[in-house]
Amino acid sequence: MRKILLTIWAAALLFAAGPFTATAAENKMDEPNAPLRFKMADIDGNNVDLGQYKGQVLLIVNTASKCGLTPQYKALQAVYEKYRDQGFAILAFPANNFGQQEPGTDEEIKSFCSTNFSVSFPLFSKVSVKGEDICPLYSYLTSEKTDPGFSGEIPWNFTKFLVDRKGRVVARYEPRTTPDDKALAEQIEKALAAK
Repeated sequence: MRKILLTIWAAALLFAAGPFTATAAENKMDEPNAPLRFKMADIDGNNVDLGQYKGQVLLIVNTASKCGLTPQYKALQAVYEKYRDQGFAILAFPANNFGQQEPGTDEEIKSFCSTNFSVSFPLFSKVSVKGEDICPLYSYLTSEKTDPGFSGEIPWNFTKFLVDRKGRVVARYEPRTTPDDKALAEQIEKALAAK
C-alpha cells in the first residue's frame, strides 16, 4: 500500500509540474554548466536546448512589458548588438510574477518587443520565475544548493544573471542595474576575454 501511495504521490508531482516535467527530469543539477542543461520553449513554441549556447557569454534576464523597468529592453538590445559578434547572447524570459506586468500571450510579447524595441536577441516563452510554479531554470538559478553565491528569490522584473563561456553563473545583478551599467559591462568584457 505504501509503495502505491508513493507512486501516486510521485505521479501527482510530475503532473503538477506542467509543461516543464520532461525538461526537469532531463536536467543534471550537479554539473557546473547546469544552467545550459535545460530545454526551454522559445517565444514561438520551439523547444530550445540551452546547451547550444555553451562557449558563449550569456545574460539571462526575466522581463515584462508593462513595468517601469521595461525601457531596459532598449539597453539590452544595445548591449546585445555591441557584444554579439564576440560570442555574447541575451536570453530573455518574460514572466508575469510581479504585479501582473506581463499579462500578454507569447505572440503579443514578441510583437511588443519587436515593435517597440526592435529586439533581436532570443526571447523565450513566458515562464514563472518564483513561487510554487517556478520553472526549472529559475529554480536552479535561485537555489542556494545549485547556485551558491548568486541564489535568492527573484525580487522583480529584469533581474540578470551573467553566465560565462563554460556555463557557470559568475554574477547576478538586481533589477535596477541597467544593462549598460559600467560594472556589468566590465564583467561581460572580462567573461568574453576568457577562453
